[in-house]
Amino acid sequence: MTATTTSPAVTRQHLLAAFDDILQPGRFKDYGPNGLQVEGKAEIRTLVSGVTASLALIEAAVAAGADALVVHHGLFWRGQDGRVTGWMKQRLAALLASGINLYAYHLPLDAHAELGNNAQLGARLGVQAERHFGEQDLGSVGPLDAPLAAEEWVSRVERVLGRTPTWVPGDGRPLRQIAWCTGGAQGYFEAAIAAGADAYVTGEISEPQAHYAREMGVAFIAAGHHATERYGVQALGAQVAGQLGLSHRFIDIDNPA
Repeated sequence: MTATTTSPAVTRQHLLAAFDDILQPGRFKDYGPNGLQVEGKAEIRTLVSGVTASLALIEAAVAAGADALVVHHGLFWRGQDGRVTGWMKQRLAALLASGINLYAYHLPLDAHAELGNNAQLGARLGVQAERHFGEQDLGSVGPLDAPLAAEEWVSRVERVLGRTPTWVPGDGRPLRQIAWCTGGAQGYFEAAIAAGADAYVTGEISEPQAHYAREMGVAFIAAGHHATERYGVQALGAQVAGQLGLSHRFIDIDNPA
């Protein structure tokens, strides 16, 4: 008879303390609560990570035997309707029925110097932050190893992220300084320009940014909110799972946005 090996259990509070110790959420003014958002079973052996606490991700976590789920986009946001109806009821019902603990970290996960969304995206794109800009210093700026044409840089972004970005060329200058901030950070474009960027990468684009790019000569690349924020939470999950001896799996629920 072959013995079955299982991961050791940790308490939900132990897991919360590990996340908080790494991310230091108290340093940030955020748009929703960071940490444990939905309390589940007391002991945790299997951790699943994912970008957004959608019903599809919750159901996939249930199928994977998760005791805890850690995400970048949780369930609760400042100013939202507090009633538990519709999609909120469905997601909460699935979590409570399965006993999965839901942990969520928003800006603290964007900003972490090694595991964060910005650091992880920069590493994949081959650029390292030398300085920061924008609200709570969330944006990053760093040099390329060698100047690139804007078209070459956009091709690199497309290859790394596996999706075609929406982009607006600047004035054709060789790109030397790249600024980036994952997710819905199109509003940081002016700050990125002021920080000396030749190109700015984020997840989304709104109407004003096309005009700024044309008028200021700085290329704007919208590479997808979800696509740019896939890497921090899986790095966090792997780090904490390794630290605590938990089983970990990242589950990616595709999102075209």
